Amino acid sequence: MDTPTRPQHGGLVEYELAGMDVADVRFAVSPLTELTLSLRTFREPGRYPVHLPWLRRTERARAGLDVALLTALTNEAQWTPDYLTPRPHSPLTRLDDELEAAARVPLDRLRDDLRAVHPDGLPAPLRGDLAVVRDRVVAALHAYWDACFAPWWPRMRTVLQADVVHRGQVASAYGLGAMFTGLSERIRLDDGVVRVRLGSPARFRRPTTGEGLTLVPTLFTRAASAPISPAEPPTIWYGARGAGTLWQAEPVRAPGVLTDLLGGTRAGLLSTLAEPASSTELAGRLGVTVSAVNQHLRAMRAAGLLSSARHGRSVLYLRSELGDALLGAAE
Repeated sequence: MDTPTRPQHGGLVEYELAGMDVADVRFAVSPLTELTLSLRTFREPGRYPVHLPWLRRTERARAGLDVALLTALTNEAQWTPDYLTPRPHSPLTRLDDELEAAARVPLDRLRDDLRAVHPDGLPAPLRGDLAVVRDRVVAALHAYWDACFAPWWPRMRTVLQADVVHRGQVASAYGLGAMFTGLSERIRLDDGVVRVRLGSPARFRRPTTGEGLTLVPTLFTRAASAPISPAEPPTIWYGARGAGTLWQAEPVRAPGVLTDLLGGTRAGLLSTLAEPASSTELAGRLGVTVSAVNQHLRAMRAAGLLSSARHGRSVLYLRSELGDALLGAAE
């Protein structure tokens, strides 16, 4: 994806909506796109102040990753390889499916996408046998997801899906023109043509006939963007609403008698764990440290109020039958 940090003049992508194509504008969410675009924060975290709480909480986990390779997947203009920001087909797209496709990307496409990001020469982690580089990229992204995204993804996905619902409501109430204008100041719909002003010098116009136009909200972009090649499926990425609230601690309401019995944090945990969650996710939601949450979770599990199970690299906790009974009695 070609999204420079400093605007350059002349970049314009135009998608022609004709006939039934107007009804074929769809929204979708891409976990791999979020994962890839988040790599921009590695280079310039100060440009993404809304995500600083997340960067602090995942700092230790990132230290164990293939940071050199992950950083090489962006450049100083914050471009990323197009094949790692694929057009998703649903608001429920799965990361495993997208990574599987990335692991099969043709090597000539891989070479061209990497050179587009680094036209003056590839960084050392991206040099060498292309098949080896392809496998290393997928492995590094998978490890990055497990360490830094999986615990937070339910929360991220909720914000993204809420944005999709909002845009649909705007389109229904005020029309497609108002919906497109609300996505970004860089996007307009005029006479059946969607125009996206880009920071790159890319310029092309193409119809969406037979393919439709996919709109993808993301938490890691500061402006609208689109593929730089007319050969790519018609796609527009735009900043999702609500990103500013993503890392705020959530107030958890627990019955007063339960708070008196267990204390505020443990009562909040018991009320929250109707669905499985990791200690990292719970720490972010409650606004406390991971070590503190782990101490409470171990004590509550020992008391029979919680059950736990390993999922990948994370341990997920869930309220037990005894915990359900205690919460029900308190309510």
